[in-house]
Amino acid sequence: MRLGFRWILRFTFIALLAVPGCQQQRVVRQAPPEPLPTVSEVVPENASPQLTAFLASAAEQTKVTTGYDPSYVALKYPGGDVPPETGVCSDVLVRAFRKAGIDLQKEIHEDMTSAWSVYPHQWGAARPDSNIDHRRVPNLMTFFERRHKALPGTTNRGDYLPGDIVAWDLGGGVEHIGIVSNQISEPERHLLIIHNIGAGTRAEDVLFNWKIIGHYRFF
Repeated sequence: MRLGFRWILRFTFIALLAVPGCQQQRVVRQAPPEPLPTVSEVVPENASPQLTAFLASAAEQTKVTTGYDPSYVALKYPGGDVPPETGVCSDVLVRAFRKAGIDLQKEIHEDMTSAWSVYPHQWGAARPDSNIDHRRVPNLMTFFERRHKALPGTTNRGDYLPGDIVAWDLGGGVEHIGIVSNQISEPERHLLIIHNIGAGTRAEDVLFNWKIIGHYRFF
């Protein structure tokens, strides 16, 4: 039996609502991407080995992660991950942090276990869940704030440096997160953001495309 295109879309939408993910159970897709801009790279001044590894991993993901899947997945702990060719916006951070020697899955799970009351509870969970907690943007924001890594979210490009982490409100209660890269668009000279908003991990000039609700500098 063949289902009509409209029914297929309806089933797909219901399935997406049934599972957690980076953008709180909603997939936000952009218009077809424009051709990638000409870019150059800058070397952050006095970059630590951790920051260098962090940025290199983020850039490498743009060549590997070509899909987006917000499905709830049972992960090993620690060091668990979904297949590298897919994931959500938060997985970009998790993978880059691991290359820098920090396992956010473990760090956030341990912090939530010891300070459960300070973390968001909008998903109805009664206890920490090492499969998904580190993949939720509000939890990442809370963790960075508790580590005193928060900076003001301004509209001045000069306040954002390679390796910074930015969180946005996409509207409708949907959060998003990405990494300020060391890749610069030409001729605009804008630092590109490495993120996955629905079409795989990309480096794009989108810093001020949405309302900034978080700005963090970990390294």
